[in-house]
Amino acid sequence: MAPRKLAAGNWKMNGNRAALAEIDTLIAAHPVPGCEVLICPPAVLLHPMKARVGDAIALGGQDCHAKASGAHTGDIAAAQLKDVGAAYVILGHSERRADHGETDVAVAAKAAAAHAAGLTAIICVGETEAQRDAGETLDVIAAQLDGSIPDGATAANTVIAYEPVWAIGTGRTPTTGQIAEVHGLMRERLAGKVADAAQVRLLYGGSVKPGNAAEIFAIPHVDGALVGGASLKADDFGAIIAALAAA
Repeated sequence: MAPRKLAAGNWKMNGNRAALAEIDTLIAAHPVPGCEVLICPPAVLLHPMKARVGDAIALGGQDCHAKASGAHTGDIAAAQLKDVGAAYVILGHSERRADHGETDVAVAAKAAAAHAAGLTAIICVGETEAQRDAGETLDVIAAQLDGSIPDGATAANTVIAYEPVWAIGTGRTPTTGQIAEVHGLMRERLAGKVADAAQVRLLYGGSVKPGNAAEIFAIPHVDGALVGGASLKADDFGAIIAALAAA
């Protein structure tokens, strides 16, 4: 049985309470979306968004701390995300790795904390443009997978998102062959780390748009997408959701 498809939207540091109207439009247009739909808004919007959407779509955080509680000003514990209605949390996004110096070890610790709190961790991996040009992509992805996935990961509590750093927010996307190569490697690599590796959902992220979504979703081992800017507008994200449901 193929893994359940997932369309995940990462709002990053965008949006306010007025933007929640886009979610109303999205739900009205896609009441039975044909795949799982997830929005990861800024943390301050999680509670009002949950109150608004109920169980119509899943919600997630964009990061969590490795500790369950304590003197960590400005951080959010996985259990706190769970408490306000989150079911997922994005971890190890390239923007966190670059802007905050997050290592594979740190990502694995956060993923373990997410699992302990009952959240599904979306663990992000991806190469830089320099690493791609140097022919190091597969080695980089393999190392990030090995270092970022904690013990106890399963298809039920872990999703992997491939986001080539050079494609995020740039309008550039890898070729279908490049995406297929990386997703094939990830599926093979997971077999040594996760018992039910064939059921772990593998997402592609990096300038996913309505115009290229169908082509991307036709690639083997692409079980959905982690969408950035295009998830902010109901029409754009809705078109991506429709493409995934039809794939």
